[in-house]
Amino acid sequence: MIPQKGMIKVSTAFERVIHCYLAITCLLLIITGLGMMFHSLNFLAQPFGGLKSMKTAHTYLGVIFIPALFISALLWWKDAGIFDFPSDIEWLKKGGGYLWHVDNVPETGKYNPGQKLFFLTVVIFGLLMIISGFIMWFPEGYNKETVNWMYALHALGLLAILSFVIVHIYLGTIGVPGSAGAILTGYVPKSWCLKQCPKWLRQQEKEDKLEYFEGH
Repeated sequence: MIPQKGMIKVSTAFERVIHCYLAITCLLLIITGLGMMFHSLNFLAQPFGGLKSMKTAHTYLGVIFIPALFISALLWWKDAGIFDFPSDIEWLKKGGGYLWHVDNVPETGKYNPGQKLFFLTVVIFGLLMIISGFIMWFPEGYNKETVNWMYALHALGLLAILSFVIVHIYLGTIGVPGSAGAILTGYVPKSWCLKQCPKWLRQQEKEDKLEYFEGH
């Protein structure tokens, strides 16, 4: 997607790099995790040279994932980690207007409550995956029951994150046209902002902080 003159900048190059870093490691962890969890998906191990190699790759991908998660949490906590009551709750009650026709959907800031839920799910379950993963990797000093619980929590975290990732990918592509530009180039049309983040747009206009694409 090539940005057009007058489009609004909604993400910096650093934010896009971190988003891709987090997304790639997260997707690879999901793929390798599913390949180990379900016998019918063992074929996912073939590109890695077998289940043993895939397990090793999964372990070290988990280590690579740690800084991505912590940088993301610090980077987006202010905008995506805190709910704005009561408007965000009303937005959730109406499904944001995505699930059925709704009049007067509450306006949102830079990130809507659905995106905030996704962000918090990744952060909270990501931390759970890191802790449980390390105990599974180094089980010495823990009793068998604790280690078994870590396997169960690890599986729960995988399924929770996977569910939100599927929705996130859908809404970021065909579900909400124009959203991909925020990640690919950092720029989106003003019409997109008016629909997706009107509160943020007005605030940026008021403070004269908007950056526009001027063309090449």
